[in-house]
Amino acid sequence: MTKSKSPRYVTPPVFAQLAKLWGVKVKKGRIDVPAAYGTGYCAGCVFNENIRMLILHYRLNEETVIGNPEINTPGKTILFKFQHIDAGPRSKQSPSVLIATSRFNTDAVISIQENTSSVNIEIAPQYLEELFTLSQKSPVLQSLAENAQPLLFEQMISPAIQKILHDIISESVEDSFKWVFRKIKAEELICMLLMKLEERQEKQLYPLKGNDVQTIYDIKARILSQLDEPPVINDLAIAANMSPTKLRTLFRQIFGDSIFEHYQKYRMQEAARLLKEGTLSVSEVGYQLGFSNLSHFSRVFEAHIGMKPKKFSISH
Repeated sequence: MTKSKSPRYVTPPVFAQLAKLWGVKVKKGRIDVPAAYGTGYCAGCVFNENIRMLILHYRLNEETVIGNPEINTPGKTILFKFQHIDAGPRSKQSPSVLIATSRFNTDAVISIQENTSSVNIEIAPQYLEELFTLSQKSPVLQSLAENAQPLLFEQMISPAIQKILHDIISESVEDSFKWVFRKIKAEELICMLLMKLEERQEKQLYPLKGNDVQTIYDIKARILSQLDEPPVINDLAIAANMSPTKLRTLFRQIFGDSIFEHYQKYRMQEAARLLKEGTLSVSEVGYQLGFSNLSHFSRVFEAHIGMKPKKFSISH
C-alpha cells in the first residue's frame, strides 16, 4: 500500500493505474474522473493502522479492464464491500455488501464497471475483536475475527445502512470535517452489519473454493432469471454438479437464506419494482411472476414489503 504525504489518505496501486490511464494525478488520495472518460471520483482514507476506506462513485463512458496489482500481495484484512449503493428504483440490482476474509483469493483482473457506486472498508481482524469481543458471539462473527479460512458472505443492506452510504458518497460535508465524518460512518456501518450477521443461524462454516463460489453465484443468477418459476433443488444440483445437500449448505452460508427464501425475497423485490413503474396492474404483476392465486400473491407481498400490493402501487 502506497500512502500519500498525508497519513489520512491512501493511494491504492489500482488508483495509480487508473490515474496513469486517465492522464490525471492523485491528490490527497482522490482521483476525479476526467470528462473525456465520464464523471465521478475515487477516494481513499486511512483512519488508523487497522481500518481504511475506499470510495468508488462514478459513471464511465465505457468499461475498463486492468490487471490487479495486489493479486499476490499477502493481505491480513477483512473486506466489507458495499455495492450497488446508488441503484435506482428501476434497477434490478439490489444494494448489498460482500464480506470476505483475507484467505479468499481476489481476481487477477479488475473490471472497472461503467456505473459504479461502492464503498470498500478494509479492517484488521484483531481490530474487530477489540471493538466487539467477537469470540463470545456467533460462529459467523468468530470466523471473521479468526480470519483463518477462505470465507465469503453476502448480505442485503437495510435502508438505514443505505442512508449512511449515501451520506458518505454524496460528499455533503465540508473538507475540514470529511475525514472524521467518514471514520465515524465507517465504524457505524461495521457495527450495524455485524449486528445483522450475528442473526445468522449457521453453526458450522465450510472453507470456500473459488470454483464453488462461482457455481453458487451462477445458480443464483439462474434462479433470478426465472422468477416466475419456483426453483427445483434437484435440477439446480445437477446444473451445479453438486449434491443437493452441498448446494443448500453453501448457498445458505453465503447468502444467509435458503434457496427458496432467497428466490421469494427477490421475487417480491421485482414485484415492487414493477408496481413502481406503474405500467402493469397488481394482477398483471402477480401473473407475470408466476402466481395463479392473487390472494396468495397479496399475502406474500405484504409479508416481505410491509403492505398489500394495491396500497403499495397507489402510494408509489
